[in-house]
Amino acid sequence: MILGIDIGGANTKIASDGGRLVELHYLPLWKNTELPLVLRGIASRVAPDKVGVVITGELADCFPDKEAGLSYIMDAVNNAFKDAWFLDSSGIFTKQKKRSIAAANWMASTLAVGRDFRDCIFVDTGSTTTDIIPIRNYEPLAAKSDFERLRRSELVYSGVLRTNIAAILDTVELSGAASRISSELFAITADVYLVLGMISPEDYTCDTPDGAGKDKIDAKRRLARVVCADLAEIKDDELRSMAKQVMEKQVEDIEEAIKYAAQYNDLKRIVACGLGEFLIKKAADRLGFEAVLISEKYGKEISKVFPAYAVALLLNDFLKQTSIRNRKP
Repeated sequence: MILGIDIGGANTKIASDGGRLVELHYLPLWKNTELPLVLRGIASRVAPDKVGVVITGELADCFPDKEAGLSYIMDAVNNAFKDAWFLDSSGIFTKQKKRSIAAANWMASTLAVGRDFRDCIFVDTGSTTTDIIPIRNYEPLAAKSDFERLRRSELVYSGVLRTNIAAILDTVELSGAASRISSELFAITADVYLVLGMISPEDYTCDTPDGAGKDKIDAKRRLARVVCADLAEIKDDELRSMAKQVMEKQVEDIEEAIKYAAQYNDLKRIVACGLGEFLIKKAADRLGFEAVLISEKYGKEISKVFPAYAVALLLNDFLKQTSIRNRKP
């Protein structure tokens, strides 16, 4: 069995190449992370023959730079698994530490999507970010680093769990009047989509801003604080209105980035994955674009961990090709 692993700053996702095993572990690297321990546990429990890995967690602010982040994560992987391969941002597997390994999970996803759908715009909205990657003739046309992808609107730092509401809106409309909001970390997008019923409490895998619970009442309390209120001061329909305004702004931001990619690459089909597929679908519908959902092709659980699933598929192909080349006289 080949196991794919996507190690991000907040989440570590795993999936087998057959899709039978799918797991998401909330392992924030900036805290006293249990990444090495959890990886060793996975290795013992699953016992994969080979492991394909993509890394995005090197940017976590517990590391002084990306080199240190890559070293820490690669050591944790290699100490846990006997035969691990790392995919870089050029789509090449390696066992060596190279800077090009940084932030390469989108490459795994787009190579897998390009093989199945060819010309399209791949969009992945997860807990923290949204990737917007144009694909033509099976090849991604994106920049190779997050630094450059941000500048080209191929990376939007907006997700459905961990994004601070104050990073999305400056004001909200309440009872027909505009209200400024606080810039504190009082509520995150997970609270928005829990209140709106777009995610379940089980999907709320990250920490809550206040350390409280993950039911709708707790989420409403956190949303109320965004406008310096509590549940005695603000009505339920006003809270739902706030949540809808957050969703609207996120859809607008994703729509704008997709539109930019579509115009410059003459593409009008979207392939969407991630916990935030519903945001991508809304943006695609507004643009009049076809939207193919990974959840409908592979299932919702694989959609949530698609880079891990994709790197497992790619490693399987790579190993087969390598074996064929080695057998040639």
